[in-house]
This record gives sequence, structure tokens and C-alpha cells, in this order.
Amino acid sequence: MSSDKADSSVSSGAGALFVVATPIGNLQDLSPRAAAVLRDAQILLAEDTRHTQQLLYASGIARNGGIESLHEHNERSRVEDLVARLGSGARMALVSDAGTPLLSDPGAVLVAAAARAGIEVIAIPGPCAPIAALSISGLSAERFAFEGFLPARAAARRRSLAALVAEVRTLIFLEAPHRLAECLEDLEQAFGGAREAVIAREITKKFETVYRGTLAQLRARLAVDTDMARGEIVLLVAGAAPVADDPAQTANAGAVLRALLSELPVSQAVRLAARITGRGRNDLYARALEINATADKDA
Repeated sequence: MSSDKADSSVSSGAGALFVVATPIGNLQDLSPRAAAVLRDAQILLAEDTRHTQQLLYASGIARNGGIESLHEHNERSRVEDLVARLGSGARMALVSDAGTPLLSDPGAVLVAAAARAGIEVIAIPGPCAPIAALSISGLSAERFAFEGFLPARAAARRRSLAALVAEVRTLIFLEAPHRLAECLEDLEQAFGGAREAVIAREITKKFETVYRGTLAQLRARLAVDTDMARGEIVLLVAGAAPVADDPAQTANAGAVLRALLSELPVSQAVRLAARITGRGRNDLYARALEINATADKDA
């Protein structure tokens, strides 16, 4: 194993949980460090043991330790035992079927429990489909929001999109091929056909393709190009244009916030101010901190 500080606990006898990113298509994207961890970890936790075994075989990784399953149906029931084994010095590597674990994949319950127990949790970074798609999309990467899979049911999906209409960050979704047409239709209805968007499919694989255009253009193309709805899909949508602040409304919100802060803690004041003025909580929270800082300075 590497002598890097992040790997030192592996050779010292202390337990450690390695969260390992694996290829999303091209096996050459498996880093030497990730390969070493997959080889040397005493226990390898895999979303699908058969899939992971194929990866090990194709990458020429021979293991002495076992491969155990950890997926959405058994994670909660297994966490207590796994954390106990980590506490006894076990070295574990966690992988999903592809990409970085926990992003729309199992593992969050175990990582949180291990962290609470004082176990060292170490990232072995690498492939990540949402980030890879963002990097080649041409959309703003300065601020973005990963939304994962939208609800499968139409009504729930439309409610989720309605809540994102004013989001100014680039939105990143994952979508199943058979739901892509419905998803694009709902996106166009919610955000308008002129909103810029990108579909990236089969990233790092033989048939990797990136489609760029407005939501209306992408819907029209999908109607004549069935290949768009094949394979693994990442769907990115440009954020909404920021709305210019109305000075009068800003001043009113500040006055409301000051009045509430004189009587209430910050969190309660912000929540009530958001309800009264209709402004976003994040903006109001930042403003509340400024108001309190100014008050402390003047005191």
C-alpha cells in the first residue's frame, strides 16, 4: 500500500473504511491507488458481488480477502456488525457498481455510522458520472446541484421540478432511458422550452455521446433519434436567470428581519422572515448574520 498519510492507518493495525470510486465504463479509469486498496483490503463491500468480481478479474486484481454484499436492502441490518468489525481493526473497502459510492448508491448509512464511531473514513477518489458530465457539458460548473433520480411517478416528478424552477445553479439529474421522454416533457413544461440543457449518455464508453440544446430542441431530437435514450444517462439543465433585487423589497425584508432578531434566535427569525417576505432563507440568513455582527460591533 502507499505510504501516504491517508493510507497510514491501513498498515498500522487500526480499522479504516475506504470509499473507493470505480470505473463508470472504461476500465482504464481505475486508479493505481484504487486497485491497491481493492487488492489489500481485508473485506470488500460491494453493491453487487458478481459485478465487482468481474471488475477485479478484468483489472487483474487478485484478492486474499472476501467480498461481501452491501446494498440498499441489507445495509441497515448490517451496519452494526460492520462498524464493530471496523472497531476491532478491520480494513474495509466500499464500492458501488460504478462510479463514486453514495451518489444515488448505497453506503451512506455505513459511512455515517463509521464516522460517528470514530472510525477513519478515507476517500479513494475517481470516476463520477455527474461530475464527468458537468465537466464536458458547457454549462456553468461554478455552482451546481446534484438532484439524482427524479421521482418515477409523474405527479411527484412535476412537484419536484416545480420546486426547482427558480434554482440558479446548474441542475444535474440521473434518468432511466425509458423515462427520458417523460422527463424532458415535464422539464420543458416546468422550466420552459428555451432553457439550455445537455444529455450525456454512456460516458467513457464506446458510444459516449453528448447532446446540447434547449429543452425543446432535445425533446424534438429524441423523437427522431432513439439512441438518445440508450445506456446510462446524465441530464443537466442550466440554472434559472437570477432575478434582480427590488431595492424596496430588500429594505422591507431587512426591516422585518431586524424586528424579529430583536426578539428571536437567528433560525426562528429567518424562518418567519422568509414566510412574511417570500424571500429565500439562505439570503435572509446571511443578512441576519450581517445584522447581528453590526449590532455586536456597535454595542
